Amino acid sequence: MPLTGTRDLSTIADSAPLLTSLETEPWELKGAQHLQLHYELGGDRQALLPPALHPSIPPTLLVNVTHAPDSEVGAFTLATVRVGCRAGARPRGLLVRGYCDSASATSVLRERWGFPVDLADVHLDPSYARATTSVTLDGATILAGELVDPQPITGADVQYMATLALARVARDGEETLLIQVDPDYTFDRAQRGVPRLTAFDAEAWNLPGASGAHPISASLTTVDMTLPRLRYLVHPDRDPLKAVERLPQPQPA
Repeated sequence: MPLTGTRDLSTIADSAPLLTSLETEPWELKGAQHLQLHYELGGDRQALLPPALHPSIPPTLLVNVTHAPDSEVGAFTLATVRVGCRAGARPRGLLVRGYCDSASATSVLRERWGFPVDLADVHLDPSYARATTSVTLDGATILAGELVDPQPITGADVQYMATLALARVARDGEETLLIQVDPDYTFDRAQRGVPRLTAFDAEAWNLPGASGAHPISASLTTVDMTLPRLRYLVHPDRDPLKAVERLPQPQPA
């Protein structure tokens, strides 16, 4: 039998964003810098996922930090830590908590895409020899890492998994759901390197017991990134074969 998760996400849903509408327009973020540190997950993979999701094999932990130099709400930097999984046969990353350094961007990400993000100090500092990142919350470092020895590659060599973001949705009552967010990327520049995760407070990311056990890969890209219309929801407590809901899409005129 395929493995499935055992976590009851309703126990942490109180802090998740509440979406009053599932209709949103795409949001393009030009010239964004995006760092990904990919690790094999240490900890109980099934205990970190809800019953609707299968753990990836091997289990993985994905650290993603995006700096948007310009947007309708100004520059911002977003950090997420996701657990690799599958929704049906498709690879995804479960996001139950993230952080952003802009109050305005935090509101947009929560209200339009259901990202469970809170305000913190988030930094991404790329240079010719490495790219470093850190997240500080109430004076404590809850994440620190870097990509070292960057080497040029093409954008075709980089793959980002779609996110399943924990949120509450108001429709015929309030539901705890996972919102699929699968951005489009147009690559301008890409590099790969060696990942180093030097600090990680699992509790601060709502991932108790998780750790980055073994490094897999790291990438740093410059991209035009577009957050999309919402297309799919996942009901976290359902059987995986019955968990995915497709949202109606606007028809062309």
